[in-house]
Amino acid sequence: MEKQISFVNLYTITINMYEHQTTLRVRYAETDPMNVVYYGNYAQYFEVGRVESFRALGFSYKVIEELGIMLPVVELNIKYLRPARYDDLLTIKSQIRKLPNDHRIVFDQEIYNEEGKLLTVGMVKLYFMDEKLGNRAFMPPLMLEKLSVYFS
Repeated sequence: MEKQISFVNLYTITINMYEHQTTLRVRYAETDPMNVVYYGNYAQYFEVGRVESFRALGFSYKVIEELGIMLPVVELNIKYLRPARYDDLLTIKSQIRKLPNDHRIVFDQEIYNEEGKLLTVGMVKLYFMDEKLGNRAFMPPLMLEKLSVYFS
């Protein structure tokens, strides 16, 4: 997705990145006795965002695994700003701000409530790994091709 930001018509900055949004409703089982989402569930919400981001590119985790590539999470950072509550409709925004050129892919993710308030921000780093050899690998070429159009 290419974004353009204008500053009082003096100049325009073009931002190249891939961005995808998906929604998810908080289920009762994901909350504590105060109807607040348990903090550990945000990692799963981020996973939903990543999975749907890949799906929007035409790839599912299943297809990636069939290509012999695994994607383990190697780093996860989460900052909790406001709580999500039972039955909230959440918007999970997932961004790839840098086109992967090696074995790493980084997702910057944000979760918003229905009022558009930012609840949580996070960064998730994954490695492309060859399933058989257990070595680091590159992003599958077709996936790289589909993602590259957002970084022209």
